[in-house]
Amino acid sequence: MVATQPAQQIDRPPDASSAVLAKRRMALAVLAVLTVAALVGIGVLVPRISSAAARDSQRADVLHVARQETVNFTTLDYRHLDRDLGRVLRGSTGDFRKQFQAGSKNLTSLVTANKAVAKGQVLDAGLVSSDADSAVVLVVADSTVTNTASPKGEQRHYRLQLSLVLHEGQWLVSDLTFVG
Repeated sequence: MVATQPAQQIDRPPDASSAVLAKRRMALAVLAVLTVAALVGIGVLVPRISSAAARDSQRADVLHVARQETVNFTTLDYRHLDRDLGRVLRGSTGDFRKQFQAGSKNLTSLVTANKAVAKGQVLDAGLVSSDADSAVVLVVADSTVTNTASPKGEQRHYRLQLSLVLHEGQWLVSDLTFVG
């Protein structure tokens, strides 16, 4: 019979493998905590970012409409008056629409008799206030007006305050006031 010797055990410090395991567990725990914190952060930030993007988009829409409606209001040509007045009416609502419509007959007579042509341009516009369905915008505009009394043209300056309301998904002018 051959005598066998017992296998030698390698002496490792008992702390080495348990220290490695402890470090791995700690790293996994930290990673788990960081992952949860990141997910919570994303959950909090995404609605805020979406809300900010929606506000920015609404602000841009309101300013675009206010600028365009100011150009429509300050641009008239006696040769295309129905078209020009129609643009103003399509972009308006409420009392402003009623007042503009009521004054259109006199305006038509005046513009046609004087062969008036006005070309408006917006110089600047700023949002004063807004909420989900209304806004107030200040607009600075110029209009060059030619007519029988001023065939070379005359520059007119306007400072307007427009109140807009969201009506069936479209921003419309509900009030227009000359300011300054």
